[in-house]
Amino acid sequence: MEVSPDYAVQMHGITKTFGSFRALDGVDLDVRKQTVHAILGENGAGKSTLMNVLYGLYQADEGEVYLGGEKVKMSSPLDAIAHGVGMVHQHFMLVENFTVTENIILGNEVCGAAGVLDMPRAKKEVEKIVEEYGFDVDPDAKIEDITVGMQQRVEILKALYRGADTLILDEPTAVLTPQEIEQLINIMHALVAKGKTIIIITHKLHEIMESADVCTIIRRGKYMGTVNVSETTEEELASKMVGRHVNLTVEKSPAKPGETVLSVKDLHVKDRRGIEQVRGLNLDVRAGEIVGIAGIEGNGQDEFVDALDGLVKVESGTISVRGNNIENTTPRNVLDHKVATIPADRQRLGLVLPFTVAENSVLERHGEETFGKGVTLDAAKVRDFANGLIEEYDIRPADCVDSPAGGLSGGNQQKVIIAREVSSQPDLLVAVQPTRGLDVGAIEFVHKALIRERDRGAAILLISLELDEVMDVADTIKVIHHGQIVGSFEQGTVSEEKIGLLMAGGGEQ
Repeated sequence: MEVSPDYAVQMHGITKTFGSFRALDGVDLDVRKQTVHAILGENGAGKSTLMNVLYGLYQADEGEVYLGGEKVKMSSPLDAIAHGVGMVHQHFMLVENFTVTENIILGNEVCGAAGVLDMPRAKKEVEKIVEEYGFDVDPDAKIEDITVGMQQRVEILKALYRGADTLILDEPTAVLTPQEIEQLINIMHALVAKGKTIIIITHKLHEIMESADVCTIIRRGKYMGTVNVSETTEEELASKMVGRHVNLTVEKSPAKPGETVLSVKDLHVKDRRGIEQVRGLNLDVRAGEIVGIAGIEGNGQDEFVDALDGLVKVESGTISVRGNNIENTTPRNVLDHKVATIPADRQRLGLVLPFTVAENSVLERHGEETFGKGVTLDAAKVRDFANGLIEEYDIRPADCVDSPAGGLSGGNQQKVIIAREVSSQPDLLVAVQPTRGLDVGAIEFVHKALIRERDRGAAILLISLELDEVMDVADTIKVIHHGQIVGSFEQGTVSEEKIGLLMAGGGEQ
């Protein structure tokens, strides 16, 4: 391919292997200056690996990188920053008890005589860059006191402060409200208008359509093509990404709710620091329905789920399953009441990564006669059970039954957890962030599994930071803010904008 100064970034023939695994196989990427360029691909397709090569976190085995038509070698992120490449990671890297200014200059401090930090001068420089790019950020505010959307702007300002001309944004809308997403898209377009180039990694097809000029698709480490976004559709992008037709709409029949399975009354729960996070929460979930909780991260969702699973103490209030109180008992008692949970953090809370897929498939079910007698597991029965789940849930690779769960891709790890929890045929299935970080093909699979369980008669509690997911999948939508339910709506009766306002603490039901 021709190398040209008209392109901010050109990566040609990039190959990267990890042991015997080829994560990238001769991938090309050509990003024109002053554009928003999206990179799309399944989980494990190699898109983050490609950006990590560009940012100097990985070194390619083969291939070349050009910036503005000049060949460069990125040996570290310091090289990338020196060449005007900045990266905003999905999980922000900010010091919470530092101010905005302190975080922006951290590692690139402004010093006066004798090497003493010159904060007045640093603040002026930060104020100048805030004003230049029109960011609504208070330089004196502490990170712990500002919204997630504001924190993301601080991360972008950090990169701009270090002279970034090309910005890589990794899953930039994962924890934002609809209003904050709209603001971010406006910020991206404003940065492009001022001469910057944006590369975004995202699974959200409609956001690619709204924000990007061009989209490059990667599948299983191979370059599948580049398209002008104005000349394609979400359906075409999804098909190119996974190699088959993907249904982007959630198909389900109307819910037929039965008796109340979960009833939560005036629940109060403190976090591990002793600060109250759940403040009088009330909630009912009936058999045969999906209740979705929409909210910004940090509004009591984690503490609520921990209390429901018997992991933390309830200060006051009740949690009952089919009329039986389970608060302040034990996780074993919760399981015995046929409650299953798909946890938010699959690696930390959902799996024992060094254990095999077979061993992980029967966690929580030791002692059942199905898998042996007493404390002894029948290895053959466990393997047969796990192989059945692998086939039913299309867990890949198909011969992974004796492989460590930690060796699977994120999407396949999630399938192991879902298969295990659903196979217990629970009365109540709690699904927390069940599609976080998954591609559209895996998301389609998870949503079908939840709806299938609902139609079987289970009560489903869906807790997700993805507002689209709650709006599409839930039969009843509830909004949590500051540890309380502040709104309740039947599906199809409320707009995203209304939900977003309630999530942010504004508006009235």
